[in-house]
Formats: sequence, C-alpha cells, structure tokens
Amino acid sequence: MGQEPPGFPGKCYGSTIISERGQIVIPAEARRAMGLEPGTRLLIFGPGGGQVLTLVTADTVSKFIRSAMERLAEFEQVIGVTPLSRDETE
Repeated sequence: MGQEPPGFPGKCYGSTIISERGQIVIPAEARRAMGLEPGTRLLIFGPGGGQVLTLVTADTVSKFIRSAMERLAEFEQVIGVTPLSRDETE
C-alpha cells in the first residue's frame, strides 16, 4: 500500500453499533493496538455540531497537560508571550 493522503484518519478497525443504552464495543484489534484494557477511562472529544468523535485515554490527556505545564515557560519564550501575572489570570 502507498502512503496515506494528508488528513487520512488512519487504520479502520471495523464498525460498531450504538446499543439501546448508548454503549459501543471497541473492536478487539483496536483495543490490543491501543493497549486498552477493561477499566481504562476514555475522554470523548468532538467538534460542536460535528460528525466526528475522538476517544483519548484520560491518562494520555493528563500526561500531555502535565508536560505542557512543565514546559510553559519554554512555549511562552518561543511564541514571544510574557507570562501573565497572577492578577491578570484571576
């Protein structure tokens, strides 16, 4: 297979149907590939009014936020923003 076009959503693991209770089954191959186990907490994101949902493990989001906060001063320097004083953030 060739290279995927820009914006291509990645591997398709199959399809699922929403149950009467609003539940879905994540295909076993996708769970294995993503390291999802029973009890894994997922956060669900979607654009307002959009047709796309993104599932991300809560652990992944926490790690990202923690890393971004640790590097905040570096990011501010790169984009030329001065840190806000405590008074400006309240």
